[in-house]
Amino acid sequence: MIVLVDSWAWIEYLKGSPPGKKAQEIIEGKNQVIIASINLAEIYKFLLENKPKEADILIDGIIQSSFIIPLETSLALKAAKIKHTLKMGLADAIVKATAEENHAQILTGDDDFKSFKDVIYIGN
Repeated sequence: MIVLVDSWAWIEYLKGSPPGKKAQEIIEGKNQVIIASINLAEIYKFLLENKPKEADILIDGIIQSSFIIPLETSLALKAAKIKHTLKMGLADAIVKATAEENHAQILTGDDDFKSFKDVIYIGN
């Protein structure tokens, strides 16, 4: 299975929280893990604020264990349509567009994704 691990799931994974343990099973399982490039920015920002001494090592681990999907022109335009149609945040629209383009499930606990199919929801 192809799984796009959203920032929410990566952050919980890094915290070692109960939802993070669920994320760990999927991230470290036999799935192909992808990540939208915007998620790297969100995760790195979190790390710089909360784990500054480990930030570079931890983000490198995520980069090494994931296939990074860059925001190309066609993906950006698809994300804009999704944002417009579904009235969601731009970062979430980029994640949704990236998952759709790569036939991936979205691993998240973000309530904004809760109602969509093709989402593995691990939130409370």
